[in-house]
Amino acid sequence: MNISTKALFSLLVAVITTGTVFFHFVEGWSWIDAYFFTVVTLSTVGYGALVPVTVIGKIGTTIFIFFGLGIFALAIQQFGHFALLRRRRKALEKHLEKNE
Repeated sequence: MNISTKALFSLLVAVITTGTVFFHFVEGWSWIDAYFFTVVTLSTVGYGALVPVTVIGKIGTTIFIFFGLGIFALAIQQFGHFALLRRRRKALEKHLEKNE
């Protein structure tokens, strides 16, 4: 699956923004706590410092994990792919300079 970097970044920002807004209003957390929980949940770190206590928050979290985790994983994979290509390109340039 080939997705543009701009589209993937926009999708990731949309997921993080949606999660932050959702947890701010549903759980009554501060903006920074809602953002923190969103990122920690998407990254699968799960510190446990914040836990949804409302029923809608718990259901929303499970739905958020199913949709958001895939997008987050794709972003991480694409970033790794980009870094690998960049490293290969630099190694090739170095090799070509050496053989000139």
